[in-house]
Amino acid sequence: MPDPFTIVSGICAAGAVAAGFQLRQRAVRAEARIETLQAELTAERHAASHDPLTGLPNRRAFYQLAATLLTDAAGRPLIAVVLDIDDFKQVNDRYGHAAGDQVLVSVAERFAAFAGDNLVARLGGDEFAGLLASPTVDRRWMEHAAHRLGDALATPIQHGAVSLRVTASVGLAPVRGPAQLADALCRADAAMYRAKSLGAARPTRRLVDSHHDDPLTLHH
Repeated sequence: MPDPFTIVSGICAAGAVAAGFQLRQRAVRAEARIETLQAELTAERHAASHDPLTGLPNRRAFYQLAATLLTDAAGRPLIAVVLDIDDFKQVNDRYGHAAGDQVLVSVAERFAAFAGDNLVARLGGDEFAGLLASPTVDRRWMEHAAHRLGDALATPIQHGAVSLRVTASVGLAPVRGPAQLADALCRADAAMYRAKSLGAARPTRRLVDSHHDDPLTLHH
């Protein structure tokens, strides 16, 4: 006949094993829940600071990140860039909003590829902004940057059977330090609108260096 003490010990041991298993299962579920919550929090933070269509930082994130970059730049020059797609409404009106979205995504991808590790954001609508590291702020460097950006945007964008070719007006302005960010963006924005108004006169794409009065004109 089995020893009652042995039986009780066995029952207790089995109970302990079962309790331990349950605790481990609860710990696993708790860890999984924590990971899920962390992932949701990360996604919410990303959604709050990024444009849902292009994936670029939004206006609010751009100003925050730009201020940090300018603080860390220790007075080294950076170039503020404002870019606006020309006649974007016509794309939506003629080809539909899906085509318009494709144009926005393609412009965002090309601008980001051009900028490399530099900051690029979608400010809203068809307006984008960037903050580019520059070894200098002289006219030659800014002209070269403007031409390269224009060339990057000039390639036709394929949307189904339709090949879309868009142009953009671009304004550039040098900026040193966080205190100059708002002023530099205003100057770049004003330069961009000057480029857009000049573009209405002739079918060309203009990229304006706001550090100088004369526009840079690219014919296509």
